[in-house]
Formats: sequence, structure tokens, C-alpha cells
Amino acid sequence: MPRPASHPASQQVGDTHERAKVLILACGALAKEILELNEANQWDAFDLHCIPAKYHNYPDKIPGLVREELARYKPLYEKIFVGFGDCGTGGLLDKVLQEEGVERLPGAHCYAFFAGLKEFDAIQEEELGSFYFTDFFVRHFENLMIKPYGLDNPILKEMMFSNYKRIVYLAQNPTPELQELAKQHAEYLGLEYVYKYTGYGELKTSLTQLVEVA
Repeated sequence: MPRPASHPASQQVGDTHERAKVLILACGALAKEILELNEANQWDAFDLHCIPAKYHNYPDKIPGLVREELARYKPLYEKIFVGFGDCGTGGLLDKVLQEEGVERLPGAHCYAFFAGLKEFDAIQEEELGSFYFTDFFVRHFENLMIKPYGLDNPILKEMMFSNYKRIVYLAQNPTPELQELAKQHAEYLGLEYVYKYTGYGELKTSLTQLVEVA
């Protein structure tokens, strides 16, 4: 079981205090998937520390937050791996990671590494006006989108989504309830609904390689 890195601002997972050699510093939106992969594969090679997923809405803050957490945890671990895509930072996160000598997940965002980089490009090419859901996004749609952006106001909702044509649900470990909820969100936004099962994609590939090295 991954052990939590100890810091009150983090989203913590795990249930022991014994420290591993490797820390995954991840977006909170990936915590559930990382734990599911860990349990399915019976890994015991890393600790997990999550930066709250709310920073998806504030990508300009992500590079600074990651730099702060790297400074906090580098003295404690032999290796740190960052569980973020670029996530809208415009290359600024990669600049921090290059300076710190730390690797991250591949791709611009979680949609790309869940779908697979080439597969995501093909989906995007098929319809540029696509808005994407993951399991996490479906579960937390109200807190991530409706409340922060005021989408309960029909005028704001129309302004924000007028150029989108469809919702593409890239599903990791879906249930019938999640699929129905995703459809409801698409209807709420007035967009076509498309479902694509991805599984864990390159998140699984990257973590498997990380564990093998560890």
C-alpha cells in the first residue's frame, strides 16, 4: 500500500508511516486511479502525496506548488516522480522539472495519457470542439465546473460552451452509475455525448516502469 507523505496541505493516502525510496507527487485527480493500480498489481514501492485537484482551475499556480513540494520532499526520497501532465501551464511546469531533474507523466494533460497520446490526437482531430471527462471529472463536475464558473447561470454556460460540440467521456474504471451521470452532465451542457473506454492508459505504463526501477 502506498504510504502518505506527511504534510497537512496534501491529499494523503495510505495507512503506515514507513517511508519508501520513491515518492509520487501527483494531482489529486489521479489519487484513486493510482491506488487502484497499486492494489491490482500489489505494488509496495512508493509513497504518494497529492496536490489538491482544485488547482486544475488555477494552472498558473501548479509550477510553484510543485517546486515547493519538491523542495520539501527531495531530502527525504531517493527519487520523485511527478504525476501531472502539463495541465495548462504552458510549459512552465516542465521548466521547473527540468531545473529540478524530475520526470513527469507524458502528454499535455490526463486526457492524453489516459487515452494514449496518439489516440488522443486522433480523437481531437475527429472533432476539435470536444470537451473531455474522466472518471474523476464526472464525479466532481459540480465542484470543478458548475460552482467555480457559475454554470448554473444559463448565460455564462452558453458563453463558455458555445464553441463545443460534444462531451467525450474517457473512462478509466466506469460503473453504470458513472456512465449515466456523464450523460446527464452532457445533457446539462447541451452537448453530444461520446463514450470511450480507455482504462488507465499511459498512467499504468509509466507507474509500472517506475515500480520496476524502484
